[in-house]
Amino acid sequence: MRRIGLAISDALRVTAQGLETLQRKNQRTDLAKLSGLAKEREVCLFLIGHPRHMSGDESRQAGYVREFADKLGDATGVPVQLWDERLTTVEAGRVLRSSGISIEKRAKAVDRLSAVILLQSYLDSLPSAVDWSQE
Repeated sequence: MRRIGLAISDALRVTAQGLETLQRKNQRTDLAKLSGLAKEREVCLFLIGHPRHMSGDESRQAGYVREFADKLGDATGVPVQLWDERLTTVEAGRVLRSSGISIEKRAKAVDRLSAVILLQSYLDSLPSAVDWSQE
């Protein structure tokens, strides 16, 4: 994982908007950047893609993701939830291909769009009247 696609929801938790993709440096730097972003944007939950095979079994990467999620929660004090990320990158690639933009621009946009798709799928799964003050 060289990049981390980022997205944030609107105040009503209805829509997801992409943020600038985080170019990974090292874990300490990445956690500091995400901690700063959490404070700046008043993040109440980090949602991280949970890598699974199409069968539903966890991929080899899942252990690393779970470890990073634990460290992110410890570093920020913000709850972290894993969310099934199957087909988000495939869907992002399909959307970008159909948009007609160049391959170079698609490569730069796929992580951001994947994050938007992941967050939007989570938001769409929520009951329509969620009391976020209880989070």
